[in-house]
Amino acid sequence: MENRELKQLIQEVLEKGYLMSLATLDDGGVWVADVIYIHDDDLNIFWMSDPDVRHSQAILTRSQVAGTVTVSGPGENNLGIQFSGVAKKIDGPRFDLALKHYVKRKKPAPKETDDVLGGDSWYELKPSKIELIHEKLFGFEKKALEL
Repeated sequence: MENRELKQLIQEVLEKGYLMSLATLDDGGVWVADVIYIHDDDLNIFWMSDPDVRHSQAILTRSQVAGTVTVSGPGENNLGIQFSGVAKKIDGPRFDLALKHYVKRKKPAPKETDDVLGGDSWYELKPSKIELIHEKLFGFEKKALEL
């Protein structure tokens, strides 16, 4: 399978999914948090979080993270992705991201003057490796995309 085709299948999972399980590491150990995410065409993943919560604080000191997005449920073929990469806090209200985030959450589009963050911050995850689980096409064989 070509990388282009694999990237397209991964994009489909990202478009169908809603929550990302984000794994971080801090002095207390491994921690997983579910966040509502959006993504771009380069497979970068973005989310809003309170900068004081554990996963946000962990990213400030250890940027290496991992995560999953699963879009299948009971009785369905397994469909999802697992990934690792580097996360960082990004500055500013990023109205472009807020628009996509509101659409995903089925909320009315914000105005550029709205406080879209409400005390939260944006975070970006740049994956270095993504593994696709697509039971319908590949059974239980994972397909890996190195970025």
